[in-house]
Order: sequence, then structure tokens, then C-alpha cells
Amino acid sequence: MDGHRSDSIPTNLRLLMVLEEVARAGVPITPTEVNARLGLPKPTIHRLFSTLLDEGFLQRDIGGRAYLPGARLRRLAGGVLSSAQIQTARKSILTQLSHSIGETCNIALPEGDRMVYLERVETEWPLRIQLPPGTRVPMYCTASGKMFLSTLSPRTLETYLDTTELEAQTPDTYTDRASLESALATIRRRGHSEDRGEFMPDMVAVAVPILDPNNRLLATLSVHAPTQRMDLDGARACLPRLKEAAQQLAALVTD
Repeated sequence: MDGHRSDSIPTNLRLLMVLEEVARAGVPITPTEVNARLGLPKPTIHRLFSTLLDEGFLQRDIGGRAYLPGARLRRLAGGVLSSAQIQTARKSILTQLSHSIGETCNIALPEGDRMVYLERVETEWPLRIQLPPGTRVPMYCTASGKMFLSTLSPRTLETYLDTTELEAQTPDTYTDRASLESALATIRRRGHSEDRGEFMPDMVAVAVPILDPNNRLLATLSVHAPTQRMDLDGARACLPRLKEAAQQLAALVTD
């Protein structure tokens, strides 16, 4: 076994190593599964999980036995992505992409049941869509949100759909659960997501994932534009440049 010996893990590192294993798993994980790698006494591992749960770094999965990253851990990940050196390089990549395409490009992160825009470079056209960094948007009707939803496990996606009202934002919003699930299956197969005026009328968008070395979604990268300048085929034509930029962005935090 490649796990750690419990007597070799300093006490002040144990909470961090639990978080590291939860993040590494990428799926709901139990204390027992984490401890298979760490080798801590059973009461210790449960005490650590209890502390991280109480402080908001972890949250229980549906059913209560397994755990997922909590709100504080997700905010911590967003902070790492926003560190000064990474932010400078990220902004440069996003600016080059936006200038190449000629439209607004965004990086977004999941936060609760919404996507939040982490970084954005605006088009130079006077007609533009105002969604500044920090804006929180629904998942079920945006390209970035549907990209994220398509990567969820079946059980986690079911929980999201069970607890989310698919409220119409435009006449084209998916308000029928079966139709949305079918669209997410298409996204999963194609590897990119599209917004055909589902969030705002007369707006199109496409999004691709920014992946970690284990092919798990870190964030999303998208371009959107008013339909007066770009139709859906035009947005799809941007996908090669989006995917190349997504790889460059992933390298910033994984190299």
C-alpha cells in the first residue's frame, strides 16, 4: 500500500492531508476510504472529518456516509486560482483568446447551485453583455453551468435536479427535466456545452472544461456573444481555440 504511516504524519498536517485525499478522490468518499491511505487511528480520522464538517470545509453527500468538498474548501480552491502570479498569466491567456475571437470570454467556477464568474475579458464591441466577475448565474440554463452539471456523478446530478426549480429565463430555457438530462448527455458525449439563448434572449455561448491531471473539471472556459454578431455555428467554430486556451489555463495550476 502506498499510504502514509500514521506515526509519520505530524499532527498539524493531518487536517490538510485529509482535505488533500478528498480533493484527490473527485467523488464522494468515506473516512474509511481516506484512512486506507493515511493509516490514522479510527477515532482520529472520524474526529478530523467531524471538525472539517463543522467548519464548512466538507459537506455530507446524500445518504450521509460519504463526504464532498464544502463551501469553504471550494472558496479556498478559487483563491488558489486567483493568486497573483496565476492571475496575471490567466488574464494574459484570456485576453489573447478574446482578441482572437473578437468576443467576451469567461472563466467560471461552481459555487453552491450557481456558477460564479472568476475572470472575464470583454469584447471591444460597444454592444456587449454585462456579466462582471463575481456574477452568479444558474447552472441549468448557461453553457458553463451545463458543462459542470454534465460532469457530476448520476447520484449528485439527481440530487441537484430534485432540488432545483427549472425556472424559465427565456422561451428557450430547458424547463423539462428529461429534456435537460438529454442535453447533458449530449454535452458529456461532445465534451463542450452550448447556450442557445437559454439564459438571455439573443445570446449564444459555448463552454469547455478546464481539467486537472485526472480529467476532472477545475473550472469552465466560455465565449458568449449577441446573436446579432454570432450565431451558434459561429460559436462552435471557436471551440478549437477555446480548448487550446483551456489546456494552457489548466497548466497554470497543475504544472
